[in-house]
Amino acid sequence: MATNDIRIHPMADRVVVKALSGETMTKGGIVLPDTAKEKPQEGEILAVGPGKVLDNGKRVTPEVKVGQRVLFAKYAGTEVKMDGEEYLILRESDIMGIVE
Repeated sequence: MATNDIRIHPMADRVVVKALSGETMTKGGIVLPDTAKEKPQEGEILAVGPGKVLDNGKRVTPEVKVGQRVLFAKYAGTEVKMDGEEYLILRESDIMGIVE
């Protein structure tokens, strides 16, 4: 699905991420079933909210943007399934870094 086809528009400081799949085979050549795989911690940002509103009414512009690859906390965010695709909605503060 193209990034502009996504129908989820995140609110405030939330972002929509498509998690990149983890390894399906060990270095020794053993194929891992879905139940044995670790949750992915890397993904591509598909949508970014307008930013968090502070107590003084000013909006903080998000530091991340659509198309960036990011690392996020292992159990962060909420998993959402839409149109057969799985997405992760998380707060910008759950993003640990940008992969270049």
